[in-house]
Amino acid sequence: MPPGAGTMAKPAASASGMDRGKMPMDGKMMGDGGSMKSKMEDMQSQMTASKSTGNPDVDFATMMRIHHLGAVTMAEAELKDGKDPQMKKMAKDIIAAQKKEIAMFDKFLAKKDQPAVMIKP
Repeated sequence: MPPGAGTMAKPAASASGMDRGKMPMDGKMMGDGGSMKSKMEDMQSQMTASKSTGNPDVDFATMMRIHHLGAVTMAEAELKDGKDPQMKKMAKDIIAAQKKEIAMFDKFLAKKDQPAVMIKP
């Protein structure tokens, strides 16, 4: 783990209010689009690798941007492979909301001369 990464990853995980140990991540949730577990692991890996700047506002925006991009990626996979109309509607709503917030994080980070971290799809 890179220096300082542990301090960044723990607050982001606890702030989500999600107990990942109880989430059904068996790798069989999605078809050809890849597994939800894989998408979640990619997002978590990139959050862990993100380096702390020492500025809590920049670190928050950076971590949340990565988290939101991960949510968009998972929601897009649900739209592609999901069957349940309620879940597909939720995925559409998540994509719209998260993209708006990503744009806000981008504007904030640009003002702070911070690069926008991209995650792999």
